Amino acid sequence: MTFEVIDWLRACPEDRPRDPTQPALDRTEDETMTDFTQLAQHYVEAWNETDATARREAVQRLWAPTGRYVDPVVDVQGHEQIAAAIGAVQEQFPGMVFELLGEVDSHHAQARFQWGLGPAGREPLVVGFDVVEVGQDGRVASVLGFLDRVPAQV
Repeated sequence: MTFEVIDWLRACPEDRPRDPTQPALDRTEDETMTDFTQLAQHYVEAWNETDATARREAVQRLWAPTGRYVDPVVDVQGHEQIAAAIGAVQEQFPGMVFELLGEVDSHHAQARFQWGLGPAGREPLVVGFDVVEVGQDGRVASVLGFLDRVPAQV
């Protein structure tokens, strides 16, 4: 039965309403990966934005108004709290930058990717991975963050 449904969905894409900002079943895997790769790049850019006003604007573009970010250290919701959490990380790690490490893995409305935080162009001091879920509007609904490597003195 499941295969019949999947076959029907792929055979009749014009009969399915879909939000063009969402990864769709009729997109190729490469196209979906590109969408989530771009999302992950914008996400990292928001974490690297040092100007408070520009950071708030980046968060508003990227996250849904009720978006949530949670990791072992913080649990915040909404644009203001998320922007403030990013600012707090920047204060704790001045001059450090986030970068994507490896490929973005995605399916349906979620993606996971590894990131590093450290001096630009050098080995990251902190390594983690995030699982991002997008909502109907294509913006981030939730992020579950995990810390894989953290220096002892943090």
